[in-house]
Amino acid sequence: MKIFRHRLDLATTAPIEIVDLTERVREWVASTGVTDGLVTVITLHTTARINVNEREPRLQQDMVTHLKRAIPKDGDWLHNLDTVDGRDNAHSHLLGLFMTASETIPVSGGALVLGEWQSIFFIELDGPRERRAVELQLLGTD
Repeated sequence: MKIFRHRLDLATTAPIEIVDLTERVREWVASTGVTDGLVTVITLHTTARINVNEREPRLQQDMVTHLKRAIPKDGDWLHNLDTVDGRDNAHSHLLGLFMTASETIPVSGGALVLGEWQSIFFIELDGPRERRAVELQLLGTD
């Protein structure tokens, strides 16, 4: 069993943004030579999440609209009264309660095991941000 680690750096440009990481993860897994195993994709941020879902532009717009409606930014949130970094981002933390910080995807035959319509997304909940990071950890055999 081998363990590989890799960091993906990215920037976001919108308050809530869905960034497709699938090809970057797929290419990195292929570069390791691992044929069978598990890759975990985890965000290093409390106001961003990782999700496996369908990549379709109108659906992604619906997802962003749903998140904005679910927990509005202008709510009367106590966290915004005394923020750590000057950002009124309580809504971002609250949205994160309903999502996962990581996803684990099987690797078989050197490829990600994803359904036909599945993609791996980084979901920004507190953008825009110049620097975001996603950690990849692959456990497997060659």
